[in-house]
Amino acid sequence: MKADKIRNQTDAELQHQERDLADQLFKLKFQLNMGQTESLKKIRGLRRDIARVKTILGERGRSTATSTATATPAVTEKR
Repeated sequence: MKADKIRNQTDAELQHQERDLADQLFKLKFQLNMGQTESLKKIRGLRRDIARVKTILGERGRSTATSTATATPAVTEKR
């Protein structure tokens, strides 16, 4: 999944996608431990997709936190 495609999604869609990817990763890891599959490439791809989604969510969280912090500067009293 490309980062551009992820950036065009809303926060709710990203959180939903993160849960879906984590669920898929859990199922693949379970199958791998049971000996039913050997798709290490797919596991690696899912882990990277989850990391991309979390990174973009984190960037958005930090950008909104800094924009609200700069929009409302703290008032200090001078004596």
